[in-house]
Amino acid sequence: MSKSRRNYEDSYRHKGLRKQLMDIIREKGISDEAVLAAMNNVPRHFFLDTAMDNIAYEDRAFPIAEGQTISQPYTVAYQTELLQLKPHDKVLEIGTGSMYQASVLAEMGARVYTIERQKVLFDKTKDYFFKQKYPHLKFFYGDGYLGLPTFAPFDKILITAAAPYIPSQLVDQLKVGGKMVVPLDEDDQQRMLRITRNADGTIAEEAFSRFSFVPMLTGKNGN
Repeated sequence: MSKSRRNYEDSYRHKGLRKQLMDIIREKGISDEAVLAAMNNVPRHFFLDTAMDNIAYEDRAFPIAEGQTISQPYTVAYQTELLQLKPHDKVLEIGTGSMYQASVLAEMGARVYTIERQKVLFDKTKDYFFKQKYPHLKFFYGDGYLGLPTFAPFDKILITAAAPYIPSQLVDQLKVGGKMVVPLDEDDQQRMLRITRNADGTIAEEAFSRFSFVPMLTGKNGN
């Protein structure tokens, strides 16, 4: 986001472009109308530099800072649909990034706890423009592999970076019956997995399409 932006305007043009984008995402196979409605209500251009207003509603990822990206809208829709969100679900998001995905989850009525390891990106959350609209969206600075055990258990966990393995500490923070969506590394792409925690402590895995994400890294980066 650009610090030069002072007045956040969501014009008729922006809304029209957003509706066109939702039509494209629907044609690609996203059928959850709650997901599409939420994304139609969240102005993606707010999360990008003002210079990108004209391309903000193209269905592609864009760089933000610290080697990170704002995900392709179709990817956001795909992961969100796999979560099978219910109103008031308690959700842990690993990788706050631009705050766009977290906002979509909050728009759907989830109680969102999102963690970011890049201090530069985390610091931008202090100026988050939807604080009053989404009071149940909480930002944290830390190591995504560790999650937020203090606030566990979670109904859902969403990982927005390429994980080299399924983090066991995050699985432990899921409720019984809770679901985690994670892009798991397979060669040069990732296989989207949905993991459900069983009552006996085991997990059930479902495999879906392949995507390309930035890598999930350990530790915290910055002071």
